[in-house]
Amino acid sequence: MYTEEFKLAKELAKEVGSFLLKQESKHIDSLEGKDIKLKLDKEAEKKIIESLQSKFDYSILSEEVGLIGQIDQSKPYWIIDPIDGTMNYSRNCPIACVSIALWSNDQPILGVVYDFFRDELFSGLVGKGAWLNNNEIQPSEIKERNQAILATGFPTYLDLNDKTLTAFFDHVKDYKKIRMFGSAALSLCYVACGRVDSYKEDKIKLWDIAAGLAINVAAHMTYNLKNQENYSTNLSVGV
Repeated sequence: MYTEEFKLAKELAKEVGSFLLKQESKHIDSLEGKDIKLKLDKEAEKKIIESLQSKFDYSILSEEVGLIGQIDQSKPYWIIDPIDGTMNYSRNCPIACVSIALWSNDQPILGVVYDFFRDELFSGLVGKGAWLNNNEIQPSEIKERNQAILATGFPTYLDLNDKTLTAFFDHVKDYKKIRMFGSAALSLCYVACGRVDSYKEDKIKLWDIAAGLAINVAAHMTYNLKNQENYSTNLSVGV
């Protein structure tokens, strides 16, 4: 089940990623607050949406245009982020990706994340497995925080105040190492393939983590997803 959707998501992620890799001009549409929007965000999004709509009659939740259609939890719906790691991409920092997921009933079905800088295609189909390119992947076996690497970050919509910073440091202080990559999707993929051992971010948008979380679920990782509101959520994966 969902093999055609899985195939299309992988083909589309690679196609759009290749397009983004070739672009030299990265015109900034807006720099509002801590967020950044590029003209290429919209161009990449348009390519993905048009292709998905040409093949499947599913609703789509996307970072740039929001919700297309209505989410019926009894039916699948796409969740896409045309460029996860936009700030990195805009500054030629090679940590960014295309993220495409299919969910239903608030649960992931499949996820595809394409790191176009490294030509690494992470994919996962729940109940079938998770892969990096054509090789099956699995998380690390580290279970103790004092031996684990945590991938984390400060999402755009997280209010950085004394309370949130204290909670953040209380959580991360026991880990062996902390890493901030600037891409939630790739951070989650690194958990799924064992490059890091855990992930946590609060007030992260659903489109940032939908595909990466699907890949982790396909790789049999445990997770905690809570406080969902206005497409924001608190997510932790791993130890």
